[in-house]
Amino acid sequence: MATFLTSKIRPTKGFAHFLHIAFVVLLPIVLLVLVRLNLDILALLLILLSKWRMFAVKAHHWVAHIRTNAVDIIVGLSVLAFMSNTGSLPWQLLWVVLYELWLLVLKPGSNVLMVSLQAVVAQTLGFISIFLVFEDIHLAFVVLAYGFIAYFCARHFLSSFDEPHAQILASQWGFFAAALMWVLGHWLLFIGPIAQPALILSVLGYGLGGLYYLEETDKLSRLVRRQILLVMITVILVVLVFANWGDKTV
Repeated sequence: MATFLTSKIRPTKGFAHFLHIAFVVLLPIVLLVLVRLNLDILALLLILLSKWRMFAVKAHHWVAHIRTNAVDIIVGLSVLAFMSNTGSLPWQLLWVVLYELWLLVLKPGSNVLMVSLQAVVAQTLGFISIFLVFEDIHLAFVVLAYGFIAYFCARHFLSSFDEPHAQILASQWGFFAAALMWVLGHWLLFIGPIAQPALILSVLGYGLGGLYYLEETDKLSRLVRRQILLVMITVILVVLVFANWGDKTV
């Protein structure tokens, strides 16, 4: 159903298709221009307006389209956050290139591997960018943001598998991310520019997602499972043990 609806609102040939591709190519460039002009609000509105096709169908399909396009919105807003929080033109140009790769290469992919990568990239960028934009925001907002990002990315990841419990699993992952953010948010530490909760959840997300993907594609051996679990546990222990808890912020 989702594929049929998307095909109904996305131009696939002719002049409309050309305009669609042109807009996709120009979007990161226009975002850069707006950021350089300190028009971040207009850049934000442009990203949101670029998803107008979600509402070009009957209202009862809106929720499904929002869920389907959530990862693309998360990536777009994250890229805008990264662009806005650096005054270096070379770094901003790098984000333009990366966003172009997302829009033209990764986002159109529909096989299991590409959809999985889309979810992983969106979740990682979303978790990290939250603290770039909202430095002094109330913890409750960050908790909700983490929960929603984790939920939508998990749903997107599971959408390419024949998973009968996708809704429950995604909700559990979203709740876990929100709960971990609530706990670590009272002792918020940064490793470089990355907040500790974002790093831990990204490691867990990569590990659990990798285990699920390999299991569903019949590529998960006992040795590989042990290796992935060992890497996950090692990284998390290193982050927790060697963190400077004396600089905690309550």
